[in-house]
Amino acid sequence: MPRAEIELTEEEARRLDEVAASKGQTVAEVVRESVREYLASTTNDRELAKQRALAVVGKFRSSVNDLGTNHDRYLAEESEYGFDVIP
Repeated sequence: MPRAEIELTEEEARRLDEVAASKGQTVAEVVRESVREYLASTTNDRELAKQRALAVVGKFRSSVNDLGTNHDRYLAEESEYGFDVIP
């Protein structure tokens, strides 16, 4: 496993020690876990956004008849059309 050397402030080092102790892990384990989570959140932003957008498909209802055609215009306007979440 490649090694990395980082410099932390005294406060960061203290807090990192506290987190590691509270989780029963080493500082290295906490740092690796944090790096994995950070990389996952930054490299999959586009895929995550796509999944979130697809998750809302069909969950809203509107009385607007041309929503499918003019959705960009309606999204740009303030919602005066009373979109409701379908339970």
